[in-house]
Parts: sequence; C-alpha cells; structure tokens
Amino acid sequence: MSDTTLSRGALWFHALAGDSSSRPPVWSSDATLGGETARFITVVPDPANRFPRATDNVVGLEQGWQLARAVRDAIARDAASATRRPIVAIVDVKSQAYGYREEMLGIHLACAAAVDAYASAREAGHPVIALIVGPAMSGAFLAHGYQANRIVALDAPGTMVHAMGKEAAARVTRRTVEALDELGETIVPMSYSMASFAKLGLLDQLIGGVDADAPDSAQIERVRQVLIEQIRSARDDGRRNLAHRLESDAARTNRAASIEVRRRLAEQWDAV
Repeated sequence: MSDTTLSRGALWFHALAGDSSSRPPVWSSDATLGGETARFITVVPDPANRFPRATDNVVGLEQGWQLARAVRDAIARDAASATRRPIVAIVDVKSQAYGYREEMLGIHLACAAAVDAYASAREAGHPVIALIVGPAMSGAFLAHGYQANRIVALDAPGTMVHAMGKEAAARVTRRTVEALDELGETIVPMSYSMASFAKLGLLDQLIGGVDADAPDSAQIERVRQVLIEQIRSARDDGRRNLAHRLESDAARTNRAASIEVRRRLAEQWDAV
C-alpha cells in the first residue's frame, strides 16, 4: 500500500468522489453530491515529486499551481450556467513546502494563485466547502480550504488547525509541548483542538462520531449529508464574502477585539 493510499485526504476523496484520474500531488474529480455535480479536490502525498520537501501531503510549488488549475477549470466550465457547481476542498495538509529552491521559484506566487482561485470561485457563486479530515496547517490551509464559504471538520484525533506544529511552536515560544497544551486551555488561539478552533467562529460544524481513518458507509453518508447541508446554507445565505465568520456567538465572545478593530477600520475608511 502506497503512502498516497494511506493519507486521509486520499481516503476521503475515494469515499466521497470515487477514483481519480488525476495524478499526485493534487487529485480533482467531479462526482454527484445531493443530486448535482460537485468538484472534489485534495492534496495527496507525491513520493516522486521533484522537490524533496514536497513529497508528503503538503502545499508546494506544483501543488499550489495545480490547485489553482483545478478550481479555475470548474469556474470555466460553469461560466455560462445559472447554477455553479459546489467545490469541496478535502483538507489534509501538513504544511507549506518551504525550501531554498521553493523560495527562489516563487512558492508564494503558487500559494497565492490557489487562494485567488478559491476566492474567485466563491465570488462567482460556487458554494465552496472545506472538509478538514486531517491537519490543516499554516500556509497550506490558507491556500487550500480557508477561502471556503463554509468550513466543517471531523472531530477526530489528528485533525487540527494551526500556524505551526506543536514541536515547532514549543521551540519558538521556549516552552515544552506539555506547557503549550496547558496554555491552549486558557488562550483559545493557542489550542490545537478542533473544539477550540470552533470557538473562534471559524468552523461551521464539527462532525463527531466518525472514524477518520476507517469510516463505515453510514459515517461516510453522514459526512455527505453535512456537505449537502452546508452547500444549501451557503446558497441560502446569498453573500459571497466571509462576513458570517464574525457573526456567531462564539466569534462575538472570543474575537471581540478583532471585530472592534474591523469596525473602526471600516469607519475610518468610509470617512475618507
């Protein structure tokens, strides 16, 4: 069994979209979801990648450009259609693939292209849903998933959203991993648990009771129904921006300062 087969992104892609005709490091395919065609996209390990830092399920140069191409293709196919297909980003990305060569060849441009593609899809009327099934780390998550209308996640070991891994964060803050975990219990953004991430108002649904590594048919169907509901929610909302992330009770409680900063910035901007 290959490393690609073992990744959660690959597993859930197969579960929701079937087999992919795409090659690593990015899989993209259309499949039926709730009676309509949806575009599923995920990043998978690529042991043969020519960039040594990009052989795992990370977002590097090729991943960024290929993500952008997969999303842009969906936009182009529906350009003349009144109904735009949903785009489901299956998120299982450990990091961005930084290295000297990647920096010199413009990894920031590749990742920005993916961000721009997802944002353009959302603004064009495609309901974009991010399904977090593994780690969603740092710039990799910004490039693949964070621009979604709705973000949902499995409440399972191994799913997390953060700027960096625990070991790296411990080194930067000069703390032990155990001390970092304790800090996360009182400072929400420092926590590595999905439940804490949800308290920031950034997560639309936390899906419990699902085996992330070996889901049965009932669990897969449950996740499918969540995606269908979130697509409907995004369409019913009508807005194509991300304003709803600041409107929940959780966001008002734990992101009050951010909301106030945004309010004052808007007030000053509109006054000019």
